[in-house]
Amino acid sequence: MFYYLLKYVLLGPLLRLVFRPRIEGLEHVPSSGAAIVAGNHLSFSDHFLMPAILKRRITFLAKAEYFTGPGIKGRLTAAFFRSAGQIPVDRSGKDAGQAAIREGLGVLRKGELLGIYPEGTRSHDGRLYKGKVGVAVMALKAGVPVVPCAMIGTFEAQPPGKVVPRIHPVVIRFGEPLDFSRYAGMENEKAVLRAITDEIMYAILTLSEQEYVDQYAAVVKAETAPKADQRERRFRRMPLS
Repeated sequence: MFYYLLKYVLLGPLLRLVFRPRIEGLEHVPSSGAAIVAGNHLSFSDHFLMPAILKRRITFLAKAEYFTGPGIKGRLTAAFFRSAGQIPVDRSGKDAGQAAIREGLGVLRKGELLGIYPEGTRSHDGRLYKGKVGVAVMALKAGVPVVPCAMIGTFEAQPPGKVVPRIHPVVIRFGEPLDFSRYAGMENEKAVLRAITDEIMYAILTLSEQEYVDQYAAVVKAETAPKADQRERRFRRMPLS
């Protein structure tokens, strides 16, 4: 119930006012039955913009940190995400990927829409990064189509680290569903999973027209963060003239 209160009364109208989203290809999202909507991930706002414009309810797999924050703010954030129908997934440890797949398959078996960001994390620089194969595993095990989606303009509206978004036009573009039934029963073949994932990422890339990086976003973030910290420390040590 609260999901639809957010969508139609509390949050949806505000999001439409701030971001003024233009929707393209909405007819590609199935009106019924299970399907995966796989998109790029540029902003915290992505979690709410897509549900606000879709006619059907969509459930996202959200990182567990959104549900475990300390204090009143943490409890309010957790309550908000649960009310919005998001499922917490622990991304730490070797079993994290399997846990996400189990949760995602549970949504699909109920005939619902599942939202996934194959990059695994938000892009820190607006580029599109290599996709993880979990989306391919779920598509094959559940036997469902994958609808590629591109969020355009959300990085400029609310880049990582910016709490209050600025008013900026946004385009949400859906592509034709991708059918992978020809690979049925091959969800344990690594080469097949990589081929499917790359096909999904290429479809997202075509829609978004981003620059593509053939590396995992989390790896690039980890490599660049220490350099940024070093530059900040050097700047702080610089004498004032």
